Amino acid sequence: MMLLPKRKNLPVKLLKELDMSDAIHVEIISPEELVFSAEVKSVSVPGIEGYFTIMGDHAPLMSILKPGFVDVNVGDEESSYFVGGGFADVSNNSVTILAEKASDATGFDIAEIEQSISEAEKLLEKAKTPLEKNDAQALIDGWKNFAAIAKNKS
Repeated sequence: MMLLPKRKNLPVKLLKELDMSDAIHVEIISPEELVFSAEVKSVSVPGIEGYFTIMGDHAPLMSILKPGFVDVNVGDEESSYFVGGGFADVSNNSVTILAEKASDATGFDIAEIEQSISEAEKLLEKAKTPLEKNDAQALIDGWKNFAAIAKNKS
């Protein structure tokens, strides 16, 4: 049996040369709408144990998502979407992200983000159980990451 190298170990130059036959279909779905749907070269997802990147022919998996950013790479273009937690299902060259909240990362202004940080900090103060505290802290961390990226993009 011949083992093939993992794609994530390929040099960046080679990653750019991959054609769209290596594409995967990605859908980001919130309770309100289908936020994104397209064939992409890769997608990076905020898994509960850290970010991971999915490319064509990825092994099937499911992951809980923490609040953070989903970065999709379509050829030479990259776009980001904020997700407020949820699940990712990877199978058959397809990634389905069912997010508690999801939106284009460019759809927020700094004041909205700071208000969300403030609300999450209040949740942390009211949290009684370790699980509630962990969830509130994850939300704060996600919004603060979002604020840092939004400030850099503006």
